[in-house]
Amino acid sequence: MRLSLTALVVTTAALAAAAPATATTSKGKLFHDGSVVGTVVTPAPVPSGTGSDPFYKVTNGAEGQLGIAGVAPGDGPYHGGDWQVYLVTFKSGVSPHLLTSDDAVFTAEALGEVTVTRAPEADFRCPVVAP
Repeated sequence: MRLSLTALVVTTAALAAAAPATATTSKGKLFHDGSVVGTVVTPAPVPSGTGSDPFYKVTNGAEGQLGIAGVAPGDGPYHGGDWQVYLVTFKSGVSPHLLTSDDAVFTAEALGEVTVTRAPEADFRCPVVAP
């Protein structure tokens, strides 16, 4: 029994280590400071709650809504796309509109249009690149 359990643990660890090598990479788009920027989407989660760059995911936004990067290359506090995820939800009775920057998120929150909730379990790593 002990040998079988050891073999299972070793096999599972080998499969987990091989998973990133078989993962796919694609290109995506985000909003940053009112512009659309590109990103390289790689499946790279980070431990829950360890992201450092703010990323806003609008849960019920207007058509065409993209994720919102709070920082990007050239910004002083950019850490390479080590995203700290916040969920942005338009409140009932508010017509969703495009939010294209972190400042737009802050304004919508101050106006009572949206709620912003930290989602540490969703933190991930994904670099921002030129549009």
